[in-house]
Amino acid sequence: MSLPKIAIATGDPAGIGPEIALKAALDPRVTALCRPLLVGDPAAVQIHARAAGLRPELHVIAKPADAGWSNGAVNLLDASDGINTPLKLGTVDAAYGRASLASARAAIKAALAGEVDAVVAAPQTERSIAAAGINFDGYPSFVARETGTPVNDVYLMICFDDARIVHATLHVSVREAVGLITQEHVERVIRVTDASLKKLGIARPKIFVSGLNPHAGEEGIFGSEEIDIIIPAIASAVKDGIEATGPFGADTMFRKKGSDAFIVMLHDQGHIAAKLLAFNRTAGLSIGSPILFSSVAHGSAHDIAGKGLGDPGAMIEAITRLARIKSAE
Repeated sequence: MSLPKIAIATGDPAGIGPEIALKAALDPRVTALCRPLLVGDPAAVQIHARAAGLRPELHVIAKPADAGWSNGAVNLLDASDGINTPLKLGTVDAAYGRASLASARAAIKAALAGEVDAVVAAPQTERSIAAAGINFDGYPSFVARETGTPVNDVYLMICFDDARIVHATLHVSVREAVGLITQEHVERVIRVTDASLKKLGIARPKIFVSGLNPHAGEEGIFGSEEIDIIIPAIASAVKDGIEATGPFGADTMFRKKGSDAFIVMLHDQGHIAAKLLAFNRTAGLSIGSPILFSSVAHGSAHDIAGKGLGDPGAMIEAITRLARIKSAE
């Protein structure tokens, strides 16, 4: 059986994205499990390769069908925008925002066409994307728009080791996030999580759901959202055979054993736990769309861009995780 093809979008060209994408594509742990296909601007990849002391043979192609894996070269799908803005590493620029999303868009297009089996994206820089005037609040909603999926039906699942954390809300203010926590929304997150875990090969997923308020509201003492919203959402899912329990206090939930995934209500409830437990090993899986899409959970690290110090650990974790999923299908 042939190895799965994984597209690796190179992210922000002014950050460490192209460097860690290239390092991951060259890593024997990756090449043993999949056929990596870099997607990005060839000029930016060459600049990062030289800065990191890497001398790979790059096979630049115009379409995924032109890729070949027999001679050891690194395949690179050209996703440059043709503007040829000079690259200044470690800086914010609208051109770099457009470039990072162009690489992700081309990789997603290849996945939708069945030319690759999954997509992993290197980090982008939201300030550069904002400078380009592009509405962007994270990869899950971007994947939703690019695949024609309702934005509210795609969620972030942070993965590391055997842990999975799903976020009911993501890159919005806390005030806005609280307004998004409705019974319908929480129930939809639970159902998408259950379906996604089953696609990952878990026959009977067990899902733990957090509360919104401190101590999950303490039976209404610290807030009523658990009683009015979260408990009814869990109960409705359970009626259909989904093994979901909670709500639990977000400060203690992660110590509980026996869960295949934790669902949190707010961005920091999940991200703080993940980054404390596995800072350089976290990968984000966008669940609920028709393609398999993952991204690293760290930033573009402008402070070390071009110094050869980028750690590809999270990229390698994301790529090998998806490769194993596809190989098990």
